[in-house]
Amino acid sequence: MLIDRLKTSAVLIVLIGALVYLDAKHSFSGGEGLWLLPVLLFFALGTAWDLSGLVKASGRSISRSTTLAATATVTISAGVPLFWSVSGRTSVGNVVIGNLGWIVIGAIVAVMIAIGREMAVFHGADLTKNSDQDSQEDRSPNSDQESAQKKHQNGSAIDRTSSAVFVSLYVGLPMAMLVSLRGMGSGNWGLLALLTTIAVTKSSDAGAYFVGRAIGRHKLIPRLSPGKTIEGALGGVLTSTIVAFVFLAWIFPSFMAATAPADAAAMGVPPFWRALVLGPMLAVSGMLGDLAESLVKRDAAAKDSGNWLPGLGGVWDVTDSLIAAVMPAYLCFAFGVAGPMM
Repeated sequence: MLIDRLKTSAVLIVLIGALVYLDAKHSFSGGEGLWLLPVLLFFALGTAWDLSGLVKASGRSISRSTTLAATATVTISAGVPLFWSVSGRTSVGNVVIGNLGWIVIGAIVAVMIAIGREMAVFHGADLTKNSDQDSQEDRSPNSDQESAQKKHQNGSAIDRTSSAVFVSLYVGLPMAMLVSLRGMGSGNWGLLALLTTIAVTKSSDAGAYFVGRAIGRHKLIPRLSPGKTIEGALGGVLTSTIVAFVFLAWIFPSFMAATAPADAAAMGVPPFWRALVLGPMLAVSGMLGDLAESLVKRDAAAKDSGNWLPGLGGVWDVTDSLIAAVMPAYLCFAFGVAGPMM
């Protein structure tokens, strides 16, 4: 088990590290972040696969293929401005819509995909018949059962649409926000913001795990996750705050100094209070994302979210905290938690 975990982690680190290097050193002009889209799609579709499987395990109807298509649509929508810029074309519409506008459009299209699929396959009751034909005296002994089956069939379309929309937006919107986070500022500023977000959020997971195992005594929310403790949660917050300070005070400025000296000089050194904002905010958000996964697994009576990553479990086990932390991170960097945006 541990060997599988280490092997899977090593492969992910090497692949992601290679794509980050390409994005930092060989990014397309106006298309910063394109190198990261393949790995982003992997995590988005893998998470949607896991979540849709849990929805099905809970007894609800869902079309996995439709859900994956809708999730991919939302995720890729944030990359539309990147493809537009790389193509060398200019458009007033693209400028007016903006990065976040394309994400909204992608979300609407995803909803239409889910509804359109149900329109294509739906076979409901014929509502054009006169209701008098369904009078009490004309009913057969099995009419109540047949009516219930029709209602169930009709309700299944609503279930599948609702489930597909929930999964595609819950997964796709945060993933698309990661693309927008990468696109912040100029050059590698957005890449650093993205890496800082991931490091701070995942360090909270690690800190909570190790502190909880060492000194955890008081359960956090045992009905959702019996293994999580208050001590572990506090350890996660402390760890993420320390990591946030390290990134904001040293790694962020050092990387900018190596790639854009003029911008690095203008940034200065972020004060400690910014780490006190970013660290706890991402730690608490990440815990909520983790507990959200625990809630769904409990409701589906499932132990694991999936098995795509040997030793690590499902893809959602990797992205659960990050999904909930992306929006707070985006707002923090947009409002200058790392200093002036370059």
